[in-house]
Amino acid sequence: MPPRPPLRVAAAALPLALLLLSCFAILSPRPASAEPDADKAALLAFLAGVGRHGGAARLRVNWPTTHLACSSPTAPGWTGVTCSADATRIVALHLPGLGLSGPVPPGTLARLNALQLLSLRSNNLSGPFPSDILALPSLTGLHLQHNAFSGDLPAADLANLRSLQVLDLSYNRFDGPVPAALSNLTALVALNLSNNSLAGRVPDLGLPALQYLNLSNNHLDGPIPASLLRFADAAFAGNNLTRLTPAPPQSPPAASLTPPSSSTTTNNRRRRLSEAAILAIAVGGCVLLFAVAAVSLIALCNRDGSDEAGSGTASGGKGGDKSPESKAVIGKSGDGNRMVFFEGPSLAFDLEDLLRASAEVLGKGAFGTAYRAVLEDATTVVVKRLKEVNAGRRDFEQQMELVGRIRHDNVVELRAYYYSKDEKLLVYDYYSRGSVSNMLHGKRGEDRIPLDWETRLKIALGAARGITHIHTENNGKFVHGNIKASNVFINKHEYGCISDLGLALLMNPITARSRSLGYCAPEVTDTRKASQSSDVYSFGVFILELLTGKSPVQITSGGNDVVHLVRWVQSVVREEWTAEVFDSELLRYPNIEEEMVEMLQIAMACVSRTPERRPKMADVVRTIEEVRRGDTGTRPSTEASTPAVEAAQSRAESSSAAQ
Repeated sequence: MPPRPPLRVAAAALPLALLLLSCFAILSPRPASAEPDADKAALLAFLAGVGRHGGAARLRVNWPTTHLACSSPTAPGWTGVTCSADATRIVALHLPGLGLSGPVPPGTLARLNALQLLSLRSNNLSGPFPSDILALPSLTGLHLQHNAFSGDLPAADLANLRSLQVLDLSYNRFDGPVPAALSNLTALVALNLSNNSLAGRVPDLGLPALQYLNLSNNHLDGPIPASLLRFADAAFAGNNLTRLTPAPPQSPPAASLTPPSSSTTTNNRRRRLSEAAILAIAVGGCVLLFAVAAVSLIALCNRDGSDEAGSGTASGGKGGDKSPESKAVIGKSGDGNRMVFFEGPSLAFDLEDLLRASAEVLGKGAFGTAYRAVLEDATTVVVKRLKEVNAGRRDFEQQMELVGRIRHDNVVELRAYYYSKDEKLLVYDYYSRGSVSNMLHGKRGEDRIPLDWETRLKIALGAARGITHIHTENNGKFVHGNIKASNVFINKHEYGCISDLGLALLMNPITARSRSLGYCAPEVTDTRKASQSSDVYSFGVFILELLTGKSPVQITSGGNDVVHLVRWVQSVVREEWTAEVFDSELLRYPNIEEEMVEMLQIAMACVSRTPERRPKMADVVRTIEEVRRGDTGTRPSTEASTPAVEAAQSRAESSSAAQ
């Protein structure tokens, strides 16, 4: 684009000397003061200590040969180094699998007092727990797993790491007790001390934020403390620990995205195969593919610097200083078996990070199993492992590129995907409150917090807006194909947002329909082809679910009878209006009957058996918005004989007659 005329005039008016000075200032490299010189010196001293026995490590770490530690748009920085925004401090050090060996030299890492993330996993580092790490007050993530550290864990000094959120010391040789000082790390989200030689009793840690725990395969004994009873048995397997109370059945089992250790007991392996090791079964083949791809792709990336720079922007912040492993898995679609990232909030991880993340099963849906994964920087994401994908690589990548471009407040965004012959993974944001299905149907008892009417209205409106936006994509031809309560979540504004879009065309249609019973429009059962009109039908079932609190399909009489929600509502409205249509949890809220009836009218129109009689999603949004605009505070309580109810009865009867 040519320069704007005012800028040309201003430049022409400058004296020649001033113009040359301005150009020199623009083109000259940034001053040395912008580089973290003290941190660089500390890292070089660290490398001199742990890299002296491994020539391969020095070849793979470019620190001695590269002047600038902090990457820029035009030049790569130091391998594994992430700098602060002003490039004055090093805030993250990520050096996995580089052949580093020996003890951590004292007085090196301790000088990086702005460090927030330290990952030295999968090396051959040894000696006691590094004292330098205990002097890093800003550290939030520490990953030392798969090394040869030994000795006792520091008993008291661990309490200095107050900001620590993720601590992974698994697969080392630590012995001695589990330090009670861990209870002072109140920000801790994930703790993995598995596969060491820790012994003695487990202290009552009482960590309020802890979501993932793994103490398996140590020499621990005694009772499991009360504060840790909420974790599944897999977290304590391979010890001599006793549980005084039964494990909570609602607790999802802990999982690992890496294959189970050979030291795990046979019974434990058998139990985890049915829960969390679904991904682990595929990891062996995936890692093998990854290793083969790494050898060829590293050479390719080294020859073609422009491709490498382009993939750096997709990596969510790693830039040009990517480690060799990340070069092999981060890139553009079509480049091989790589993680492909989309624009959005930075996600700085690669396939290896994903496979080694602390994970637990969230649920199994129509298209695969979903896992919650806690990454090294404490970022929590949802990883969905797809099953029975019918599409080839080209069709899969084209569909993912289309889905990845969709940006809307009421659509769960696809952050990244991975495709190989044996493994297809999708990465989404994590919603801590779970799906609307869990909110509606899970744990109905005295201590349950019900969804109030205003919340249900906002969920319906948000989901409707999201589906409407989805239907505008691909020149107005995009279809979701799997709308149901388990695919609806609540965003930060308390509105519903829809997930799992774009997968229906890629999966086995028979399997997908079998896992979406009650939501599928009649014509989908006949033609096996979803449409925007069938999306409207599924959304209508979802509204009925919000109104009634009932599942789309219910099994009664000991499994002999199947009750479909749509037919049940139609029969109740057609025969005689009763309060049993609406969820009993809604009856406690006054003056909402008219709004519920209006929403029932919308739902009944959406679930018409004839596709042509169903409204467009844009019309559904406008109608729900009109319902929300009503002044519920001034509406009198209504009875079954009101005109609004009679209108609903008439509408439902005409809809049923058309079917």
